[in-house]
Amino acid sequence: MNPKRVVILGGGFAGLWSAVGAARKLDQMGLGPSDVTITLVNRDPYHCIRVRNYESDLRSVRIPLDDVLNPVAVERVEGEVTTLDVPNQVVHVRDAGTNKLCALRYDRLVVALGSQLNRPAIPGLAEFGFDIDTYQGAERLNAHLQALPAQPESAGQYTVLVVGAGLTGIEAATEMPQKLRAITANASAARRFRVILADRNPRVGSDMGDEACQVIEKALKDLGIETRGGISVAGVDASGVRLSSGDSIPAATVVWCAGLLANPFTRSIAGERDRFGRLFVDEFMRVKGVANIFAAGDVASALLDDVHASVMSCQHGRPMGRFAGHNVICDMFAQPMLPLRIEWYVTVLDLGAWGAVYTEGWDRKVVSTGEAAKKTKQTINCQRIYPPLSRDRREILEAAAPVTQAAPQVRH
Repeated sequence: MNPKRVVILGGGFAGLWSAVGAARKLDQMGLGPSDVTITLVNRDPYHCIRVRNYESDLRSVRIPLDDVLNPVAVERVEGEVTTLDVPNQVVHVRDAGTNKLCALRYDRLVVALGSQLNRPAIPGLAEFGFDIDTYQGAERLNAHLQALPAQPESAGQYTVLVVGAGLTGIEAATEMPQKLRAITANASAARRFRVILADRNPRVGSDMGDEACQVIEKALKDLGIETRGGISVAGVDASGVRLSSGDSIPAATVVWCAGLLANPFTRSIAGERDRFGRLFVDEFMRVKGVANIFAAGDVASALLDDVHASVMSCQHGRPMGRFAGHNVICDMFAQPMLPLRIEWYVTVLDLGAWGAVYTEGWDRKVVSTGEAAKKTKQTINCQRIYPPLSRDRREILEAAAPVTQAAPQVRH
């Protein structure tokens, strides 16, 4: 008799922890791969710490998935998910090695394909714009910056324009002075640089609330970063951007950070979606109205505390994954499932050399700033959100327990 199969799509924060969470529950039940095969599908062999893509040194932001999956007997398929046959419970994957389509039958499916940068059809954006949405995009940006001294002199040679003043854009912009300072220091002649953070909204970081915005504005001023509010980009070329107002901003480097959308694969599922394209899921991470399909992370919208929906962040993606993995096995064997409920919410925003700002609650009350908040941010980015790297089976399984962690420690 063939084993049952759980297929997990995506190897990010939600997908990885869905796979390990499912393996943990099987282990608790005394079952293994001969009873249920757990298969994780990802386009490459890495789990990426995507939230660190704004940094200069990207050497430790990719973790081999097999270091985490092999010890807990999770199968990995490397390829691109193409189509989903819901009635027959089959997902089709284009194998990365052979380029051939393969069909994976599933008894339960977890969709955890994450989000992607919202790239509007602005002339020149795809060709001349940069981003930090993926590891490859971040590497391309850093390589471009390193090559700036070799470019012909121009008005915007050392100007970086970051478009999108949400959290990702702020972190990208506030890290940029350190990058440019190091690059221009090695140039043959002294070079002045500019960093501009622009948004269609009148205020930078407007979603953070007035108290946090004041901190952000001070950090930007102290770092020498210019801000431009109320603008709309009409076109991008090698020399900079053209605005809908008719004005232009010379910039050899345009970094697009203007919002995220759920992976469009969610359209394969006939469930309701929110304005970001996320599937609505119940407290057990089951896609509402669709049998045998769960969703977690940035492709899913879950009500966490009766009022607030999950946000596209590893803060919610990781626990959503752990609960999805646990519950998918419970559902398969008709055991009681565990509801996900998260009563707290924090935001820790990196502000480059200035430090960081740490807020608590959905109203984002500032509780820590500067170097103290920066230490908390570094603990989160470099330790807390990483899976165990020991290849120890027991340690990895225990890290996937279906519990919600306490809020990060506040440093003062």
